[in-house]
Amino acid sequence: MTIVGGTTYAVEEEPLVLALNAGSSTLKFAIYAGKDGRERRVARGDVDRIGIGGGTAVLTVGTVRHERPAACPDHAAALAVAFRLLEETGLHGLRIVGHRVVHGGRDHVAPASIDASLIESLRSLVPLAPLHLPAAIAGIEAAAARFPGLPQIACFDTAFHASLPELAWRLPLPEWVCALGVRKYGFHGLSYEYVMSTLPPPVPGRIVIAHLGNGASLVAVRDGRAIDTTMGLTPTGGVPMGTRTGDLDPGVMLYLARERRLSSDELEHLVTREAGLVAIGGTSDMKTLTKQSPHDPAAALAVEMFAYGVRKAIGSLTACLGGIDLLVFTGGIGEHAPAVRALACRGLDAFGIKLDPARNTAGEPVISDPDSPCSVRVVATDEDMVIARHAHAFLATSGSPSNAGA
Repeated sequence: MTIVGGTTYAVEEEPLVLALNAGSSTLKFAIYAGKDGRERRVARGDVDRIGIGGGTAVLTVGTVRHERPAACPDHAAALAVAFRLLEETGLHGLRIVGHRVVHGGRDHVAPASIDASLIESLRSLVPLAPLHLPAAIAGIEAAAARFPGLPQIACFDTAFHASLPELAWRLPLPEWVCALGVRKYGFHGLSYEYVMSTLPPPVPGRIVIAHLGNGASLVAVRDGRAIDTTMGLTPTGGVPMGTRTGDLDPGVMLYLARERRLSSDELEHLVTREAGLVAIGGTSDMKTLTKQSPHDPAAALAVEMFAYGVRKAIGSLTACLGGIDLLVFTGGIGEHAPAVRALACRGLDAFGIKLDPARNTAGEPVISDPDSPCSVRVVATDEDMVIARHAHAFLATSGSPSNAGA
């Protein structure tokens, strides 16, 4: 038997999965029971403001919410807090730990069992996702120390984009550069995978999904397969984001390196930590920006630039698809910022995209006008659910023995 919050689950019928999702300054974690597409979340928590100070740890089990201050200097400390919270609920009987891993490089295009070799491979990819991979590796190592012998599985955000044609993933650079693995990879794949799983049949053939949050990207999906996306080699490219530039003329980097003598580390910090919304509007928080925009020109410009970038991306991906049947908004901003959705769709009537203002403001599941040729939906994403599904599939095929885990 397995236990969470005093509730007992049958080990074989409802194996428990711990899903860990380590962001650059946050840690999300959840426990799922069930299998074979019947997974359900039984506990969910997060630790925020890691490395910033003044953070909070929250765990919700059923209707009971546990909250405490958590000033975590790094992800190792945040994981220790998360594990203590879970233990206090009476957690017992985990079967597997699943991790969101942002970058899988060329070699990891499907969920994979974690071993020493995979960890070393992830370390080699850190330069491609410096905000995310160190946190994911810390989570893997902390889980291994806390639950020795428990299987762990890595679920890669880049895997969803493995179907990109060479026309889309190839960069216009010499072959020797491409041989180094320099190409478009694409990200937010777990979110896109979840969104696709929620769409009612028949699933349209030409879909654009906009995952809009502190990190933001869009993907074009034709007949269920990704054919192009906005992010590239790293999660820094594409549309402007909370603290990231999005696409940038490479000449800007060359100019700053030459004229201001900025090092590669300084340039990396500039384009990943000091750019985007925070550079234009003074904060990366879209809720604050939209609230301030009526009386703050800088905030208004930040919101407009973000929406403009999304609008251009929708148009370009629609061109790649040869038209659009469905547009989906997801992610924190995509799900909760109707003003941004309206701005992003403004002027797209020529593509058959027309919002219903009342439905959009109310955040209904379908926000398009009844006469709009293209349906527009809002879907609350659940990357952790995708991790749980892959973890249960791994258990089913691996014959992994039961492990108490905690």
